[in-house]
Amino acid sequence: MTAGHDVKGEGARASSRARFLLTGALVFLGIVFVALGTWQVQRLFWKLDLIARVDARVHADAVPAPPRPDWQGITQGKDEYRRVSATGTFNHDKSVLVQAVTERGPGFWVLTPMRLENGTTVLVNRGFVPADRRDRVARANGEMPGRTGITGLLRISEPGGAFLRSNDPGGDRWFSRDVDAIATAKGLTDVAPYFIDADATLNAGGLPIGGLTVVRFRNSHLVYALTWFALAVMSAGGAWLVYRRRVA
Repeated sequence: MTAGHDVKGEGARASSRARFLLTGALVFLGIVFVALGTWQVQRLFWKLDLIARVDARVHADAVPAPPRPDWQGITQGKDEYRRVSATGTFNHDKSVLVQAVTERGPGFWVLTPMRLENGTTVLVNRGFVPADRRDRVARANGEMPGRTGITGLLRISEPGGAFLRSNDPGGDRWFSRDVDAIATAKGLTDVAPYFIDADATLNAGGLPIGGLTVVRFRNSHLVYALTWFALAVMSAGGAWLVYRRRVA
């Protein structure tokens, strides 16, 4: 009888330890899930603030494009999608075509260097051309000569290329709007570290088509937060059930 009681007692203690460890693990997971949910709530408010600031920039009056003394201070969070204007002369001979997929289908962005009146150069994304109009002759009417003014959105350089596709400067194949690489490939100097997406002002001949910048931010933080908090509640409920069974 004594041996049987010892075995049963040891089994009960082992079972109790296991339930205690399981309860602790569930409580720990609940705390982790609450922390993750709280972090996602913080990210949600950060994203909403970012969207509001960008929306204000997009709809604000245009300001002159940042000159050379301000180039060092340009950042994505502070300056991207700021509405700017510039006046200068396009060098259409040094335009590049960057592959693009837009609401109008696949095609190319036409990036053309503009020599500004202060002597510096800025790349201007003049707009979209469909794949069957990529040849310069097919869009020649849109190449504005002489002094020209443009308005658009300031964009930050896109170095390297696109997903699984690297830019090929030697072959003049471009998959992203990489300002430094394009400037080097075309022999441009004193080039601003950003480019400008031209607005929807109609170009002669209808091409390129400007104003196709997509300003959209993925915002799933609320869904993530609710998911983490739901898991926290489930963990707490599981811990309570295990604890009740232990003390029963």
